[in-house]
Amino acid sequence: MAENDTSQEKTEQPTPKRLREAREKGQVARSRELNTTLVLLAGAGALLLMGGGIFQRLQEILRRSFTIERELIFDTGAMHAMLQLRITEGLIMLLPVFLVLIVAAVLGPLSLGGGGFSGKAMAPKWSKLNPISGLKRIFSLQGLMEFGKTLAKFVLIAAIGGLLLWQLSGALMGLGHQPLQRGLMHAGYMVGWTFLTLAATLILVALVDVPFQLWNHQKQLRMTKQQIKDEFKETEGKPEVKSRIRQTQYDISRRRMMGEVPKADVVVTNPTHYAVALRYDQEGMRAPRVVAKGADLIAAEIRERARAANVPLFSAPPLARALYFTTRLDQEIPAGLYVAVAHVLAYVYQLRAATQSGAARRPDPPTDLPVPDDLLRRAPPRED
Repeated sequence: MAENDTSQEKTEQPTPKRLREAREKGQVARSRELNTTLVLLAGAGALLLMGGGIFQRLQEILRRSFTIERELIFDTGAMHAMLQLRITEGLIMLLPVFLVLIVAAVLGPLSLGGGGFSGKAMAPKWSKLNPISGLKRIFSLQGLMEFGKTLAKFVLIAAIGGLLLWQLSGALMGLGHQPLQRGLMHAGYMVGWTFLTLAATLILVALVDVPFQLWNHQKQLRMTKQQIKDEFKETEGKPEVKSRIRQTQYDISRRRMMGEVPKADVVVTNPTHYAVALRYDQEGMRAPRVVAKGADLIAAEIRERARAANVPLFSAPPLARALYFTTRLDQEIPAGLYVAVAHVLAYVYQLRAATQSGAARRPDPPTDLPVPDDLLRRAPPRED
């Protein structure tokens, strides 16, 4: 299919559906250089901020480790318990640093590509064992970028490290002339700042790697024009299926509308082109509502159902056109037609009362109904 079609060039940007499917498979933009840089910077910063307290606690642990009572030296069980205690104290001492590193390791991937868990990404892919595919990856643009990053990191760290050693050579040589405690603290201070400086040099690599990973991720997800068309058909459905669905929905809506015609109080007609069925309940409605409307064949069906249900038909071409083009089903008529529709309903009620009482004289239908010109202009001029 289109996914396996390599004859077309992938020039189209990925659709939201393709991006969503790629994320579900665990295929998101990631930068190992960014993650590594954040972890190293966080570790160096934690050591500088908490190094003094860690050094003091380390001194205390060492002092207690080498200050042992004579009878405990020959007790192997006591020595084993003491070793466990010192290891526990050391881990507790380094716990804040570990927490900082864990937070940095989590924030790195979240800052680029967002979070998410995908079991598909953890599934083994036997295609990666193919040596030909492996060679393609090595000599691809991604492989070239990885080689360039490795070379850049080596050159940067070697150059900055050599420069730091040259600048700190005098201080390093002077450590031997300092008291032990002061010398250790000075050495730890220099190691911390050297570590932070070397970690900061990786920011340059990350600044190049992050845009490249974003661009490469989008490039890998690009689609051909045929893939775009196939996805649209899959998402939206084939045109003939959509047409059939629309026709089915229209038929259901039409049957429901026709079922409301017998409940109407009057059907206003054009008299042949348009028909609008109105219903008004003084207790539950603020204004008359349109329960059915249609033109031509649908209008004819509305008139037939109205006659079968003894719903009065009232011929008023301007009013019928205005109602048809300015109203929707199951909605109130516009305020500009209140007076005209009130005249029609009053006539219908009088006609119904006369019929029920058996009066010989029928009321005269209203003429010259007031239909505002702005509502008439919305309807195209169509004469019978």
